[in-house]
Amino acid sequence: MTSTPDHSRENAAPLAGRHALVTGAGSGIGRACAIELARLGATLTLVGRRGAALEATGAELAGAGHGLAVADITDFAAVRAAFDAAADLRGPVAILVNNAGAAKSAPFGGTDPELWNEMLAVNLTGTYNCTHAALAGMQAAGWGRIVNIASTAGLTGYAYVAAYCAAKHGVVGLTRALALEVAKQGITVNAVCPGYTDTALIEGAVDNIVAKTGRSTDDAKAALAARNPQGRLLQPADVAATVGWLCLPTSDAIHGQSIAVAGGEVMCG
Repeated sequence: MTSTPDHSRENAAPLAGRHALVTGAGSGIGRACAIELARLGATLTLVGRRGAALEATGAELAGAGHGLAVADITDFAAVRAAFDAAADLRGPVAILVNNAGAAKSAPFGGTDPELWNEMLAVNLTGTYNCTHAALAGMQAAGWGRIVNIASTAGLTGYAYVAAYCAAKHGVVGLTRALALEVAKQGITVNAVCPGYTDTALIEGAVDNIVAKTGRSTDDAKAALAARNPQGRLLQPADVAATVGWLCLPTSDAIHGQSIAVAGGEVMCG
């Protein structure tokens, strides 16, 4: 009688043996992504600027062997040092989730060089710094997953966030360009573009609505939720589920894509 291979362990932990690094992992979408990747069997390095927040996320992760690194993603040398230290402990980074970001709003005329440069540095240059630090290890291994957390602001325009939109459009462009370079190297590069998500990052948008309309905070959140055809704010777990799927070995044909997770607010085609 021919025996049937038991793939239950593999299916339960499809990312076992993979080192995943998530930036901005102390809260919101980054925290949710870390929890999801650990559930799928990956060993995590959590990166962010607040050690206490990273430790809190780490306490929620399934499995063992996880760690953290306090670093500012806008600092190229600091990023390189953090990635090298993580690789020494857990092996080369096989999965990179570029999640860390920031959003500030202002009319274009009130967008001074400081605000402009801050939005580009955190959202775009930080993605470049981390990808640059991880890519060589993926190329040497012949396998890798890079998932850039962009935004629907990288697919369309929103008033009063020109700098943020420009940065996130840049992330989408970087995703597409790098995807073409590494398409035959066993590495996939994709962007996930969330709509309005119930995290601290939307506080700026809420404050902007309150200031301009005099609405309450709850009414302002409801106005943002109304932009989603499903009539709700997204939850971080909605985004993390898509990130986890893109990191699976079986998702290797999904490449160079910018996937809107937005309840139908933005439809790409």
